[in-house]
Order: sequence, then structure tokens, then C-alpha cells
Amino acid sequence: MKRKSILFVAFILSTCFLNAQRVGSTREYIITLTSQWKGERFPDGRPKVSDNLLERLKKISLEDAWGVLRNKGYQNQFEGEWQIINPDSVMTGRVVTAQYMPSRPDLIDVVKEQGKVEGRAQQGGTNSWPINVLVDGDVYVADGYGKMADGTLIGDNLGNAIYAKSHRGVIFYGSVRDPQGLSEIQGFNAWVKGTDPSYIQQMMLTSINAPIRVGRAVVLPGDIVLANKWGVLFIPAFLAPDLVLTSEVTVLRDEFGHQRLKEKKYLAGQIDSEWSAEIKKDFLDWIHNYPGKLPMTQKELDDYLKERNY
Repeated sequence: MKRKSILFVAFILSTCFLNAQRVGSTREYIITLTSQWKGERFPDGRPKVSDNLLERLKKISLEDAWGVLRNKGYQNQFEGEWQIINPDSVMTGRVVTAQYMPSRPDLIDVVKEQGKVEGRAQQGGTNSWPINVLVDGDVYVADGYGKMADGTLIGDNLGNAIYAKSHRGVIFYGSVRDPQGLSEIQGFNAWVKGTDPSYIQQMMLTSINAPIRVGRAVVLPGDIVLANKWGVLFIPAFLAPDLVLTSEVTVLRDEFGHQRLKEKKYLAGQIDSEWSAEIKKDFLDWIHNYPGKLPMTQKELDDYLKERNY
């Protein structure tokens, strides 16, 4: 009886182990990772932050967005010092993650066999698998553990495939090949740690849409990317709506403050400290007579200002 119990427990444990060894994370696991997001989701479980919010995010500075994250306790979301294919453009999008490691033959066999079970392409390298799951608005983010020579995750062929599916680009803590060819893909962009003419060797994919580390930053599938020539910020999806709105209001506050300082209506200390009732009223009047188009709706702004001490 005792032997049967031991065998039964061993069977259960082995079944759990095998079920856990996926290349691509399950929908349930991704939902668990991003459980604070309460909105729409993609079929794979990733949060579906709206296209409108992604467009608004493009106009936000890294400093403003980072400040919101830091105030909420998220201090490990930024990575700088990139080589950028088209440095004067800004990229926002929804993250698909991939983890790479140095090759190990027995683990490669497990990954390839599991790839068959998951219905992944068997022709070509496993570095094409993350590309196959991309949809419009996705940014392919990979931890290539900083490998340069023989660590190039894509060249211009895969770059074209990525842009065709996502209309975005990539962020690699690693390298790419053929930067000239990549630069000729209209609309594509890449933030990488380096370039090299070699092909990928002695390197293997281990996971898709699992948590990864990109330098200083922790990245989850479904995070929102803000990438420009000054660095890359990874934003938890559930914080994105408030972050964008808060940053937009900060821009308006700064514009108002700069204008009033130029007009010599207030002293610098008055603008840089907590505003008096007089300045608050002046700001609200200025907002309601704003000469351009506000980035948010009037209702969004009114609701935000009711709940903030500015």
C-alpha cells in the first residue's frame, strides 16, 4: 500500500512538472502575472491597452512617466544606453517577452519537443517563434543576456517579418545583424545593446511571454513600452491610464507655470511649491480657455483635478 502511494505521488509530481515546462506561457499564467489589469485582454491573456493611450504616451517625456512609476513604488522599470536604428523616432506598444540563454543540448531537445506540442514552427530557428505570436501594436522585447558576437537575434529578413506583424520594432538586451538593412525597413525601429555581422550560435530560446530582465528593468508580458533616444521605460499595463493622464497634466502645469513666469505674474518659488488658492483658480481658468486641443477629454481632466492636490 505504501509503495502504491509513493508511486502515485511521484506520478502526480511528474505530471505537474511536465505540464509546467512550456515555452509559451499559458493564458491563465499571464492573467495571474497581470491580475491588476481589469480591462480587455488578448486571446493569449495579455492586457489590451488601447491604441489611443499608446498614441498619447508618445508625447510623454521619460522623466514624467518615470516619476509617476517611482511614486507608485516601481523603481526598476528603466534601462538606458542603447544603440538605436532610428534614434529620432518614438516607439510605444504592448510587450511580448522572450528569454534566451546559452545553448545546452539536453535543454534544447526539451524546448524543441515542447515547441511541437505547442504547434510552433519546426523549420528555421526557435528565434522565429516569438515573432510568430506578434500582433499589431506589439513590441518584441528579448533578454539576449548582452551577447554580441554570435548573439544576433535578428537580421533584416526577420526584421521585415516583425514589422509586417506588429508595425513596431524590437528592444533587445543583446545584438542584431545587418543594421543597414534594418534601417531601410520603413517604420521599423530597434533598441539594442550592439550590432555584429555574425549569425546566432550557441544560444537558445527558453520562454515566450514570461517575466524577463532587461538590464535594470523587470518586464512582464503585456507591459507598455515608451522608448525614445533617451532610454526605454516599461510600464505595468494597469498603471498606464493613470500614468498617461498624470503626465499630461504635468505638461499642462509646466506650460502654465512657464507662461506665468514669463509674464512675471508669479515668483518662481510660488510656482515650484504647492500652489495657493489663487494660482489654482488661475490654472483652472487657463485650462478652460486653453488655446489648443487638450490631450485628454474634459471629463478625464475634471475628474483628475477633483482628486488631486496640485
